[in-house]
Amino acid sequence: MAKKSKKSKIRVITLALIHRGDDLFLSFGCDPETGREFYRALGGGVDFGETSMAALQREFQEELGAELENIAYLGCIESLFTYNGSPGHEIIQLYRADFVDQQFYDRDVIPFQEGDRTKEAHWVPLGKLQTSPDLLVPAACWQYLDELAL
Repeated sequence: MAKKSKKSKIRVITLALIHRGDDLFLSFGCDPETGREFYRALGGGVDFGETSMAALQREFQEELGAELENIAYLGCIESLFTYNGSPGHEIIQLYRADFVDQQFYDRDVIPFQEGDRTKEAHWVPLGKLQTSPDLLVPAACWQYLDELAL
C-alpha cells in the first residue's frame, strides 16, 4: 500500500523535450523503494505568478547553466504516479526546445544540481527507449515524439 504524503497537492511543472538526431536529452532516475530505473525530460516547478515557459528557462539556467531557444509548446499532461512509496500528481506543461550553446550537444552525460542532489542528464537513444517503453516517464510523452521529427 502506498504511503500517504503529509501534504497531498497537485504540483505544476514544466518540462522540455530536446533532441539530438535520434537521441533525447533526459534525466536519469531510480525509485529508491522499488529500484525501478527511468528517464524523464528536464525542467521543474512553476512558481506562483510565473509562466510555464519562464519557469522552463529559469530551471535550465539554474540546473545546467543553459539557455534555450526555439521553444514551442507541445501540450499538457496530467501524471498520477507513485515514487518512493508516496503518491504524486503533476500537471505538466510540455515544450520542445533547443540549446543555445552547442556544448550541450557534444557531451553524452551532463551532471546537474537539483536542490542538494547531483543528478545526470543523458542523451538517450530513441531505440533504447522503444525497446523498454516504460523507461520514459510519464508515458504520455510518447504521443509528442512525432512532433520532434525524430
